Amino acid sequence: MKKNPLSKGVIAENFTGIGTVTGTMVRERAFELAVINGRTEHGMSKTDWEQAKRELTGEPDLDPQQAFLEALPEERRWDPVPDSTGQQVPISQSEDEDDEGRSEGAQLVEAGVAEAEHDQMLQAARAGKEEDKLNA
Repeated sequence: MKKNPLSKGVIAENFTGIGTVTGTMVRERAFELAVINGRTEHGMSKTDWEQAKRELTGEPDLDPQQAFLEALPEERRWDPVPDSTGQQVPISQSEDEDDEGRSEGAQLVEAGVAEAEHDQMLQAARAGKEEDKLNA
């Protein structure tokens, strides 16, 4: 069962509500990611676009197969034929917790920290370009 969509994805940017994520918003975020990664805005890649979409819509960074492999214990990740099938354990997490057991508050703090890091990286990349122009 899907969780409340309001608790997933970005619903605010710099404490301003953004509402529904649009293609323009994804494109702007992808341009920012390209600049952070040292490319021009015109050098935006498909990877930048996909990452921007994941960030704005709250999709996980890993695909489901990769997330499953990451959840396995280290000693079992490379075992092609597991010796035990195990058993299904009932899920008993709170409605306010995510799959990793973090509360809504912890999720909001993590989202705020990630947004602040993004803003700092973007400002640093832009300042570096300005400094390069002045030194040229």
